[in-house]
Amino acid sequence: MNRADRMGLHDLPMPDLASSFPGPFPTSPHADHVEEQALRWLGEFPLLAPSDALRTLCNITGQGVARTFPTAGQDSLVLCAHLFLWLTAFDDVHGEAAAARDPALLVDHVGELTLVLADGDVPAAAGPFAAALQDLLARFRAVATPAQYLRLAGHLRDNLFGIVWEAHHLIAPEQVTVREYCAMRPHTVFVRTIMATAEIVLGYELSDEQRSSAPVRQLEAAVANLAGWINDLVSYRREATRMGMNPLSLPTLLMAEHGLDLRKAVQAASRMCEEQAAIARSRINELTSGPTSALAVHARAMENIADSFVWHTAHARYR
Repeated sequence: MNRADRMGLHDLPMPDLASSFPGPFPTSPHADHVEEQALRWLGEFPLLAPSDALRTLCNITGQGVARTFPTAGQDSLVLCAHLFLWLTAFDDVHGEAAAARDPALLVDHVGELTLVLADGDVPAAAGPFAAALQDLLARFRAVATPAQYLRLAGHLRDNLFGIVWEAHHLIAPEQVTVREYCAMRPHTVFVRTIMATAEIVLGYELSDEQRSSAPVRQLEAAVANLAGWINDLVSYRREATRMGMNPLSLPTLLMAEHGLDLRKAVQAASRMCEEQAAIARSRINELTSGPTSALAVHARAMENIADSFVWHTAHARYR
């Protein structure tokens, strides 16, 4: 019996999202080009050693971005792919298990990147992640409004904090409450950063009044929750098998907080995903029912972001 069998990880139920996000999901005709450019950029900034895992990461990033922003221009898609490749590679190399072994080293790396975010300069002797971030920020600054750029930079800081937070709790995930986890999960799955790039690459900008309206806040919160929780479900088996223990994940915390076994916890998490998907679909329908406006464009952007996270669940990276 292998480790997955012993841990009861086979045939876990998954959420049914077909009624809210049925597919087939639109994709950009530039998908293959974006994937090729992701590989090229990693040749310029060697964030990861060449491997099958690197090619898989470039594939899921390039093809995923093409589904996240199917109407965006080619150059915008390449820029977004590079950004999310950078975030995922940093988490893979310096976060997760590596950070749990040496959290102080992770904090030092985050300090280097915070300096780049603050003034755009790469500290002396900094690694390739700092140089790659400098490249990304310069390119985003050239195409974003000042407010859009500040929102993006703020969300990147949230991502770095989320990676540190996650590393701190990996060894004893049961100590985290479900409420705290749900507040932090959007930062560790990077979905709020994806939302911030939408306005940049699709050429619109919400007013402060629109951004703070209840339908927009509810839509963004539902998509953010859905993104993190379906990622938890689809990666649970891989993470538990790799770590030999329950990962820091929604099913783990539902088990600890409510005394559930794994199957019932996964069923509860699946229901939570379905509820968030239904909320998101309702708000999308509401915001797109009137004349075309920035609100309608934003709602469609959130729909495509949700589509892309649902699409990710079937990718080889999670198998």
